[in-house]
Amino acid sequence: MFGKSAKSSGGSMPASSSSNHSHGDQKIRSATIDTMIGKGTTIDGDLRFSGGLHVEGVIKGNLAADGEDATLILSEHGHIQGEVRVPSMVLNGMIDGDVFACGKVELFEKARICGDVYYNLLEMAVGAEVNGKLVRQKPETGKFATPPTAPIAQASTDDE
Repeated sequence: MFGKSAKSSGGSMPASSSSNHSHGDQKIRSATIDTMIGKGTTIDGDLRFSGGLHVEGVIKGNLAADGEDATLILSEHGHIQGEVRVPSMVLNGMIDGDVFACGKVELFEKARICGDVYYNLLEMAVGAEVNGKLVRQKPETGKFATPPTAPIAQASTDDE
């Protein structure tokens, strides 16, 4: 079912071992896929993964990757409702939440992100949408960027 002979359904991005694949007029270089969440599948809760994750279904929760070589591939049918923290990602689906990537973020023409994107490298096709801030972060080995926080006001007392 998975591996080199796996074929994807119409219009979605491929789930196969390391190689170049055509997607319309563009090429997608995908990582080895260790886990696949198929179309019609919904995961309700947070998810951690390592290696390659291909999502064609829905994840309602935060998504985090273990390891510096982990890659998320989100097909045009895929939808994530929550925060995403991955080293690199290839996106042609939808994310409702902030995205943190210490590596490369590739947004294809049907990609939709409703949230801020913290990235090191960004490639964005015509038609992709980001409804939020794009914030470039310098790479820190093995660490994900965190959103800036407002300084906390110190309460002063006049009792001294």
